[in-house]
Amino acid sequence: MFSDTHFHFSMMMQEERSSILTALEDRKCFFGLDIGTHCDDLAARIEIVKNSDSEKKIKQFMYFSAGIWPAVEAIKDRENQIKELEKQILSVQELDAELKKKICAIGECGLDHHWNPSGTDGRCESDFDREVFLGEAEMFEMQLELAKKFNLPVIVHSRDAFEGTLECIKNVSYDNGIIHCYSYGLEEAKAFLDRGWYLAFGGGVTYTKKSKMEQMKELLCYVPKERLLLETDAPYLAPVPFRGKPNTPLLIDNTYNFIARMRETSAEELSDMVDENIRRLFKL
Repeated sequence: MFSDTHFHFSMMMQEERSSILTALEDRKCFFGLDIGTHCDDLAARIEIVKNSDSEKKIKQFMYFSAGIWPAVEAIKDRENQIKELEKQILSVQELDAELKKKICAIGECGLDHHWNPSGTDGRCESDFDREVFLGEAEMFEMQLELAKKFNLPVIVHSRDAFEGTLECIKNVSYDNGIIHCYSYGLEEAKAFLDRGWYLAFGGGVTYTKKSKMEQMKELLCYVPKERLLLETDAPYLAPVPFRGKPNTPLLIDNTYNFIARMRETSAEELSDMVDENIRRLFKL
């Protein structure tokens, strides 16, 4: 089973979560990363997995990140949010030595300047006055600093905010982690790769229009084999032919197949490459 470096397990229905865990276990999945988005969701997300039939599954392939997505409410309360995030991480680490190894990243965190009031995030440009705009960058930098403190990689959310994301990274001088759900072009990829970041691609790449296919192929082939990762961002961004439907880690083979074709390799070879990158990045 192909590894998945980014999914939101707690957003799926209870029955679906249980069946997905069973399927991933049956398929001998090497690695699945359940992503945090709120300062206080870590313990609850771990419990969801632990209560899904058996703890054996959590010890096999499930890992967790802890982070704060850049929602306006979180930005305005960022100092308390960061304190609670660190408190949750330390609490879990102190309670369970086995789980301490399973918390392998900070994030997702970062910047989002995609304005779509009718979208799931409900983001309005008018919400981002100067104070909130600067506060968003500060909250991102605070999480980069936290990752540095714990010596953990960062899962970076960056949407329509390339320059700001790079500036925050430079300010903290911590280049360790993933630019998740990569959505920029070749020049931006070079900037991140030159600093040592991994790039993760999800189901969105399968939406590429024919007129843009050569550019996508150039981008996917440019990323060095030792810096490439794949993800679902489930329950979002289901790959073709499931676009528009809820996404799950069980659909990630469609993304592997697409990227393997672009890179002119096999899905199996791509899987081995990604697994090796996961081992290196997360020190498994």
